[in-house]
Amino acid sequence: MSTTADLIAALKKELKSAQMTYADLAEELGMAESSVKRMLAKGDMPLTRIDAICRALRIDFADLARNVAENQPLLKELTQEQERAVVADKKLLLMAICVLSQWTLEQIVQAYRLTEAEGIKYLAQLDRIGIIELRPLNRYRLKLAKTFRWRPRGPVMDYFREHALLDYFSGSFDGPGEGMLLVHGTISRSLAPVFNERLQRLAQDFSQQHLADQKLHERDREGYTLLLGMRSWEFEVFAQMRRTTREP
Repeated sequence: MSTTADLIAALKKELKSAQMTYADLAEELGMAESSVKRMLAKGDMPLTRIDAICRALRIDFADLARNVAENQPLLKELTQEQERAVVADKKLLLMAICVLSQWTLEQIVQAYRLTEAEGIKYLAQLDRIGIIELRPLNRYRLKLAKTFRWRPRGPVMDYFREHALLDYFSGSFDGPGEGMLLVHGTISRSLAPVFNERLQRLAQDFSQQHLADQKLHERDREGYTLLLGMRSWEFEVFAQMRRTTREP
């Protein structure tokens, strides 16, 4: 939720963009320049005064509020409670995955057995949870950062491990555009984060390409799931065969 302080900061930014001084604004409002400075410094003013400033700046209050909302910090991760709410209803989880892929309500209803009313209900729930900001005509804005990820040991990833991981890896990965690599090696600990950053960039490239290709006809697109991971790990069967420090 945007605060009055956010609105005041946005107004100051608009003043600067319009090259309007405090003296100019004071003249427009019929106030003393010192009063305007004090008012903006304290951020203590009614909405009627903010509306008057908007008129002086020739901007619409709704546009100002929208700009403030869009400049709010984006979420890199949900809380445990938010993720629990998402996985509590499988249709809501489906909607969450779809909005992460920037699908429209029309696309979701066309692809899955959901009514439009159900879709709107779940979009409203995602809005309450904080994943999206629901807008008129059932459009929405994602409130998640490009670096967003599900919590590593959170409810969503636990659900994925329990219900989807084996299904995913049971595929042969030999279809057009498919592939799976398993690479093991020992490298400098200082380089491990570098490789992880490369994986994150690849995931972001994949997401950006998904958005760019939405303009293509559906027959020219195919759904893919990119699963990336890197961890310090040894297959348990191999680990059991390791020598202990007491063995010759």
